[in-house]
Amino acid sequence: MRSDVLIVGAGPTGLVLALWLTKLGVNVRVVDKTAEPGTTSRALAVQARTLELYRQLDLTEAVVAAGHQVPAVNLWVKGEAAARLAFETVGSGLTPYPFLHIFPQDQHERLLIERLQALGVAVERKTELIHFVEQKDRIVARLRGPNGQEVDCEADYIAGCDGARSIVRETIGTGFPGGTYRQIFYVADVEAEGPALNGELHVDLDEADFLGVFPLARQGRARLIGTVRDERADRADTLTFKDISDRAINHLKVGIKNVNWFSTYHVHHRVTEHFRKGRAFLLGDAAHIHSPAGGQGMNTGIGDAINLAWKLAAVLAGRAHDTLLDSYEAERIGFARRLVATTDRVFSFATAEGRIADILRTRVAPVVFPMAVAFDAVREYLFRTVSQIMLNYRQGPLSRGTAGHVHGGDRLPWALVGESDNFGSLATMEWQVHVYGSARTELAAWCAAHNVPLQKFDWRTEYEAAGLARDAVYLLRPDTYVALADGSGDVGVLERYFEDHGIRPA
Repeated sequence: MRSDVLIVGAGPTGLVLALWLTKLGVNVRVVDKTAEPGTTSRALAVQARTLELYRQLDLTEAVVAAGHQVPAVNLWVKGEAAARLAFETVGSGLTPYPFLHIFPQDQHERLLIERLQALGVAVERKTELIHFVEQKDRIVARLRGPNGQEVDCEADYIAGCDGARSIVRETIGTGFPGGTYRQIFYVADVEAEGPALNGELHVDLDEADFLGVFPLARQGRARLIGTVRDERADRADTLTFKDISDRAINHLKVGIKNVNWFSTYHVHHRVTEHFRKGRAFLLGDAAHIHSPAGGQGMNTGIGDAINLAWKLAAVLAGRAHDTLLDSYEAERIGFARRLVATTDRVFSFATAEGRIADILRTRVAPVVFPMAVAFDAVREYLFRTVSQIMLNYRQGPLSRGTAGHVHGGDRLPWALVGESDNFGSLATMEWQVHVYGSARTELAAWCAAHNVPLQKFDWRTEYEAAGLARDAVYLLRPDTYVALADGSGDVGVLERYFEDHGIRPA
């Protein structure tokens, strides 16, 4: 009845947090009130940054193999494809995974559960958090089990990964300001044929309701994701696929063979006021929720989990002060607020009503979009943003220094030299130092004395092109973000970093 961390909620966010912590030797307990994992899913996209971070869990190859790489996105107007953006070259040179990857959340969860079970951790199903209280050095939580019996359990910390209606968030009282979209969202899993079933992503711009055809791994299988706002939205509980199918059939020329399942739901745009209160943390949809524009939601929750996990592990092992945990909110809440604002603007444009909005969507966008993405800088910016490789913690309390174009808090730039890249060592969950060029003898001695791996790369022009500085020291956190970038190569800078933050690296 005692654990280091009690994780409430077994969606992707809670499962990734559990996997990370377990791999770092933390004793976790995962509870979920549902009887079984979901068999349907709204979240589909696994972004490049998530695939990079999944190397640390040995998950990347499995996710890529089981999913579908989307080669392009197409915009449709008046029943015809009006513009196309190919992904193959957009992210080339930026990441090992320069594509949009489709891997539905239900399959994703099953994979995470299998990996967690292999480590000896099982999700406790039909187990609901009733309430909890924080005492001086622990959390005491009341759980209701499958047989209805209520028991108390203890943990050092509690992680609320329990979704938009989070009991953890309600208990700590951090609020959930924002709003609810008036549209009803729907998802249909279909077997179909037609030009929009060619393995690419297709989006219809004709009306003030969003409609997209998202390809799945199996040929002829897709998810239709859309919205309705007219009188049909008032009867969401009785809405059927027949009520919305005409648009997909007529506008995107989708020939429906079979509907495997269909569901509707409301979507909110909200961010809680705090991600941490005492020994309680909020992650994923419990902390922030937004429209599905850009396929960011699930990936952002996974990012929350990875950011928090290594910090919890360090504190629990006595290698850092509890104040390190304050950096979780400092680093993640700003990104969540920007993400909610951005996805809200994109979704509002895509669903705006009126003649001007129709003209912008159906006449201006199909012309301007291809012109804009013809520029390398525009394509790269779009890919960096959607893939989340641009996400950084430059303003965070753990970030320090600049070397080349790399700042403390940045994702380490990816550089490919021949058939080898500089991400090989990032599969480990530990502090490490990268030097591109020559490393000072005293630096190597310090790293050896403190059990911090030193990765040395012979200088190449590819590293310079990626923005890295020759002979500079790049200290990487266990989540592979740059903690410290220093061009001097002075080992004293490393020592001061750990002393100032009260962290022992190993």
